[in-house]
Amino acid sequence: MTDTRTPTLAGKSLTGKCALVTGASRGIGRAIAQRLASEGATVVVAARSLAHAAGASNTLAETVALIEQAGGRAIPLAADLSVAAERDALVARAADAAGGLDILINNAGVADYDRVETMPIDMFERTLDHYLRIPFALSQAAIPLMRARGAGWIVNVGSVTALPPLRPFDDFSRAGGATVYAAVKAALSRFTQGLAAELEADGIAVNLVAPSTAIRTPGAARYIPEGYPTEDVAYLAETALALCQLPARERTGVIAHSLHFPLANEIAVRSLDGRDALPPPVVPAYAHPSINPTGI
Repeated sequence: MTDTRTPTLAGKSLTGKCALVTGASRGIGRAIAQRLASEGATVVVAARSLAHAAGASNTLAETVALIEQAGGRAIPLAADLSVAAERDALVARAADAAGGLDILINNAGVADYDRVETMPIDMFERTLDHYLRIPFALSQAAIPLMRARGAGWIVNVGSVTALPPLRPFDDFSRAGGATVYAAVKAALSRFTQGLAAELEADGIAVNLVAPSTAIRTPGAARYIPEGYPTEDVAYLAETALALCQLPARERTGVIAHSLHFPLANEIAVRSLDGRDALPPPVVPAYAHPSINPTGI
């Protein structure tokens, strides 16, 4: 069947916009950065370092190369967001480098799984830091810059694990390990909705994107069994793009899932470089039944 829907590439919807994407050296952050750049945004890509060992993959240099090869513009900035001084300086550095800030993608973080009874307190604190304190601090720094420009878009990257475990409990839930991570991601969802209400009058949209199922990325691969079906990260990147386009009065406070949201809203999905149309998403039967397809 031919997909006849209008692709979002037409007109390069983000031309003239400046975006900051954290955790952009690999995985979901890299994919979102590529898709925003393919729509014309100048994208500041941030991670802990510009490069690792010689010839290593998953570096900011590699992300920049992929974006530039596709005709986009990316600016790399090294920042260790677990260091308060580097975290608190990042938004201003990004705005200075790009000439402003219209879009903030809060993606950075490394998932640590352990059962509650055995989780070290530093792992708990690290999870809280990565997935709530850092998005809070970066959003707080971005708000006045976006308000001065008359509009803005903040997109937090969440997780389907933020939804309650199904009953009867499955083996994954019984084995444990994701409880604290999931709880903090649930807090991030509520933070997103509350901040959306606070900033709607300023024209700043605040939304969240999460995988509908699982995405095999360098950071998540250790928790995904071999052979487990995973989804193409391009669907999540397209959903993130859609959350950076409409004014806050039209779309804010949305919790969008990568397969459900494009399907429900008839959004045509394209490759990360924007050149190719991808098949419409298919929501598998094992997706969480409590996902709201429209995200509202």
